[in-house]
Amino acid sequence: GQVTLEVFDVMGRKVTTLVNGDMTAGIHKVIWDGNSSSGEKVTSGMYFYKLTQGDSTVTKKMLMLK
Repeated sequence: GQVTLEVFDVMGRKVTTLVNGDMTAGIHKVIWDGNSSSGEKVTSGMYFYKLTQGDSTVTKKMLMLK
C-alpha cells in the first residue's frame, strides 16, 4: 500500500521525506544519509520520524550522531 516516511527536527519542521509511494507487505530497510531534502547535512541531535501507511501512523524519536 501507500507508505510515507518523513523526518522532522525537534521544532516540528520537515527535514526530508525518505519514502513516498507504494510498497509491498513485509520488512523493508531505509537508510537516511543525514541530508535534508535540499541536500544539506543536518546537525547531530534529536529527530523524529513519522511512518504513515493507510490509516495508521507511527511517530518515534531517533538520534543523529556524527
